[in-house]
Amino acid sequence: MNSGGWLTEFKRTREFEGIIAQYVGSKHCSVVSNGTAALMLAYAAIGLKPRDEVLVPDYTFVATASTISIFGAKPVFVDIEKQSLCMDFEKTAKAITPKTKAVVLVDINARYPQKMREFAKMCKEKGIWLIEDSAQALGSNAFGKSLGTWGDIGCYSFSTPKIISTGQGGAVVTNSSELYEKMKRIRNFGRESGDADHFVLQGWNFKTTDIQSVIGIEQMKKLPWRVERKKQMGKLYWELLGGIGQLELTPTDFEQTALCSYDILLKEKGKKQQLAEFLAKNAIGSRPFYPPLHSEPAFGLDVRMPVSEEVSQNGLWLPSASNLMDEQVGYICSKVKEFFSLA
Repeated sequence: MNSGGWLTEFKRTREFEGIIAQYVGSKHCSVVSNGTAALMLAYAAIGLKPRDEVLVPDYTFVATASTISIFGAKPVFVDIEKQSLCMDFEKTAKAITPKTKAVVLVDINARYPQKMREFAKMCKEKGIWLIEDSAQALGSNAFGKSLGTWGDIGCYSFSTPKIISTGQGGAVVTNSSELYEKMKRIRNFGRESGDADHFVLQGWNFKTTDIQSVIGIEQMKKLPWRVERKKQMGKLYWELLGGIGQLELTPTDFEQTALCSYDILLKEKGKKQQLAEFLAKNAIGSRPFYPPLHSEPAFGLDVRMPVSEEVSQNGLWLPSASNLMDEQVGYICSKVKEFFSLA
């Protein structure tokens, strides 16, 4: 690896941005310090302000919503569809009000909603910004088009569990030159250009470093293999776990989707923790699904989101690192089967 002697962002960061933009098919890319910064940059670029409303899925990582609140705007939670675990289109359409500034479509676990095209069309017709939170979705597509490029701005994360990682890192992509120029300035304290202390916008220090960008460039070389490996692994999990009656597997198009983590839903309530403990005793890690955000103390809303609540209560992620061998996947699945044979 060679950063050319630069610690802060410079030539290697521009190179990293160009590689990402070309890979996903976007005109512009701006690399930032992390995925949360990418979301904040997107919200700032569209002019999010107090009393604006932004529609977000109830089932997502907290950063999607908490970054909205920083602007004084209101995250409006929408339930998800069981078929993809992504935002439900009909429920989203019903939640739109005159205060709706944007819809944040989360490609959760690299999946996409059944009505992806309808989301894009609706937002365009209504003059509502469409922001894609594709933190987990680099390398995956919907109908042949890269996830992260369906909206006005797409946001990626390069934190440790993602398909590529720079330790911490992220990026925004857009086809709008106006939004791109705005985001470039906002991520650099609002400077008009370069290092000159002339500030035309309010901004933050969301820059990355050339050292991280060198790592990112090397990671991007491995991305095609990792995408294919993730797809193969997803098919193998599906094949080995598909016959277990106590499990519900989310339909996945493995020709387009490289799951960030392989997920399972248990049909019987109360079994998730028991399965996680059984797997742990057999040296297998797992992780419960995100909580439904409306019920978290940070938001504390007295509403019902039945699908989000159900999948959160019964969902578990299984090991999915791209270097996992088929034999290891087989061992994991054998232990899942063993648990249900003993239950």
